[in-house]
Amino acid sequence: MRGFSFAFVLFSAVGFLPWTPVTGLKTLHLGSCVITANLQAIQKDFSEIQDSVQAEDENIDIRILRRTESLQDTEHSERCCLLRHLVRFYLDRVFKFYQNPDHHILRKTSSLANSFLIIKKDLSICHSRMACHCGEEAMKKYNQILSHFTELELQAAVVKALGEIGILLRWMEEMMWMK
Repeated sequence: MRGFSFAFVLFSAVGFLPWTPVTGLKTLHLGSCVITANLQAIQKDFSEIQDSVQAEDENIDIRILRRTESLQDTEHSERCCLLRHLVRFYLDRVFKFYQNPDHHILRKTSSLANSFLIIKKDLSICHSRMACHCGEEAMKKYNQILSHFTELELQAAVVKALGEIGILLRWMEEMMWMK
């Protein structure tokens, strides 16, 4: 009887695994590039630090990621390029220079950076397969974002950009439904 119980439990567990969804993984359609990203984990990490980071932001009348002009209306074929540049922007200019005395916030920021590294790796694969087209529109929008970023002193710009990750996440969530 003991062997039967063990076999039943083992069979049930193995049979159940294929039906268990991987939580948080979302498919993003970026022109001819399709990647998966754990947007749920990124959102969770960001929501844990959002209030603290945004409270540090003293430039409430300035936006780096202006949703309507920079992200929302990006051509289907240029989304991959713009996202690739934005991920590199966050890795090279935001996470790298963010400073905060709170270790919890720094751990969550590090976790966000690690999630962005995974996305960067997947986008690099698309780029190497020529599936990540960079046209004039994507470069123009990216340069606008860089321009907004450089208008501020470095630490103020870093705080502003980190506090605006939610805008980037909403844009990425929109790409789940666009094909």
